[in-house]
Amino acid sequence: MKDIGHNNPPDPIDEATAPFSDAIAEAENWLDGSPVETEDQMKAVDALIRDVKAAKKAVSMAEESEAKPIYDAWKEAKARYKPTLDDLDRIAKGLASIVGDFKKRLAAEKEEARRQAAIAAAKARQEAEDAARAADAGDIEAQREAADKLAQAKQAEADRIAARNDRVTGLRTVTRYDIDDHRAALHWIAQNDREAITAFIEEYVRRHHKSANIAGVKAWQDKEAF
Repeated sequence: MKDIGHNNPPDPIDEATAPFSDAIAEAENWLDGSPVETEDQMKAVDALIRDVKAAKKAVSMAEESEAKPIYDAWKEAKARYKPTLDDLDRIAKGLASIVGDFKKRLAAEKEEARRQAAIAAAKARQEAEDAARAADAGDIEAQREAADKLAQAKQAEADRIAARNDRVTGLRTVTRYDIDDHRAALHWIAQNDREAITAFIEEYVRRHHKSANIAGVKAWQDKEAF
């Protein structure tokens, strides 16, 4: 029987690492937690480092060779769709801009209508309750008036619900801000979100400790193996 496994193309990762398999295995043997103690050991480890870096370079090249056509195709597709998507976005934003003021005015009117409907429903409910308490069972006119008040209260409540559900679509609430006093804002953040200040300081120092003498920061040069 023919081994169909032989039809599979070789894995580029395996091909890239194959010339360095012995060096990688030897490097793993060295990584047992014991530090280098002699110059000969240092030279052996340095040789392994060179081989491992060469292996990494080979794998990186294989990765680029395999990924580049896919990435290029992705970029080409994105570039082809972008003008149409951008134009549709401009059209949508333009339409939103010409209808925005009207929607805000209409939303304000509907909000006032909801408020008035709520007031009317509360008033009608109270009147219905008062009429029901005051109506004598033997007074048909009072009973009829109480029934009428109850019907009015039910209609007012229906109107309140309808007004509550009558909202302007395509209008959202956004929170905007403007910084009047940066110093005051900084002091507030320092008092209320110290972690944010700490993260900013650490990132700023990381990026600028070589080029600036930052107060409160000690910078020095050291040696490390690579």
